[in-house]
Amino acid sequence: MTVRVAAIGVNHWHSLYDMAYLPQLQKIPGVEIVGIHDDDNGVATHRVEALGGGIPMFTRYKAMLSETRPDLVLVLDRHDKMAAIAEDLLDRPMPFIIEKPAGFNAEQLRRSVDKADAPDRFAAVPFQQRYSPLIEHARRFLDDGSLGPMRHFYSRLNRPTSARYPPWGSGWMLDPEFSNGGCLRNLGSHGLDCFVYLTGEGEDIGVTGAQLSWSTHERAVEDYATVMLSTGRGILGTIEVGNVFPSDGRDGEMKVDFQEGILKLEGSTVRLYTKSGSQTLPVLPDPPSILEKIVGALIAGDRPPVGIRDCYLAVRLIDQAYVAAGNPYGTASV
Repeated sequence: MTVRVAAIGVNHWHSLYDMAYLPQLQKIPGVEIVGIHDDDNGVATHRVEALGGGIPMFTRYKAMLSETRPDLVLVLDRHDKMAAIAEDLLDRPMPFIIEKPAGFNAEQLRRSVDKADAPDRFAAVPFQQRYSPLIEHARRFLDDGSLGPMRHFYSRLNRPTSARYPPWGSGWMLDPEFSNGGCLRNLGSHGLDCFVYLTGEGEDIGVTGAQLSWSTHERAVEDYATVMLSTGRGILGTIEVGNVFPSDGRDGEMKVDFQEGILKLEGSTVRLYTKSGSQTLPVLPDPPSILEKIVGALIAGDRPPVGIRDCYLAVRLIDQAYVAAGNPYGTASV
C-alpha cells in the first residue's frame, strides 16, 4: 500500500528543521508526498526545492485536498490556525497528523476531542517522547509494580535561542498573537504528555505553580518556564523548558522517582538506581519513529498511537501554567 501524504502550513519549522517531518516521511517505505501547502508561495517553493522538487504546491489547502485526495494529511501551520484545520479534516473526515499544540489554547482544542475519538476518525499527534527508552521502561515498572508507586517525575528540555525561528520561515512563533506563548506553549507539551501518560490521571492533574522568564527582552514571548504539578493521588511533577541553550544543541534531563527506585536518563543511557545498587537498562538501537508508528497504525486500521485527547490533556496544563504565572498573553483557558 502506498500512503499518499499532503502537508498543510509548511511555514512551521518542523517541516524541514528539528523533527524535519517531511524528510522523515520521504524515508518511510511506501509513503509518497503528493502536495505541499502554504499561504506564502515562497515558503512552499523553498520546502519543495529542499525535498528535491517535483511536488505540487498550493496556496489554498482545501484546493490541495480536492486535487490530490491524500490518504493522510500532515497539519503544521501557525498555532492560531491549527484547530480550525483539524475541525475541517474531522468533518470531511480525512486522516491526519497534527503537530502540537494543535490549537491556540485548550478551549479551542476541546471542541475536537470527542469528534476525534469517534471510531471512523484518525487524528494523530506526534508526541515522540512518550516512546523514549526511559518512558517505556518507566511504563513497564508501573505495570509490573516491581518498584512500587510512582512519586515524582522531572523533565528538563532546553533548546537554542528562539532567534532560530525567523531564518526557518517561522517568525510567527515570536508573536503571541499567532503563537499564544513561547517555549512553554511550544516545548512544554512533551514533558507534560509524559507525565499524563505515566500517571494516567488525565483531568485530575493540576498545576500548583509556574514561573516564566523573558531573559531576552527583545522577545515578546517567554524563553524559560518552570511548571509544578500534582495529581489526585499526590504524584508530583516538575517540568522545565527553555530556549536559552548557548549553541546548536540541547540541555536536558528526565527522571522518574518510584518508592523503591529512581529511573534516570543519563545522556543516551537509562540507569536504574535502587537500594541494591545501579544498573544500565537495555535500549533499542534504532526504534521506529513516531511517524512510522502513526503510518503503520493507519495502514493496519488501528487507532492512532497518540491522539487529540492526549494533546488536549497536555495543553490544558499549559494553559493552567500560564494562568498561574499571571496569564501574560491574556488568552490562556482553564
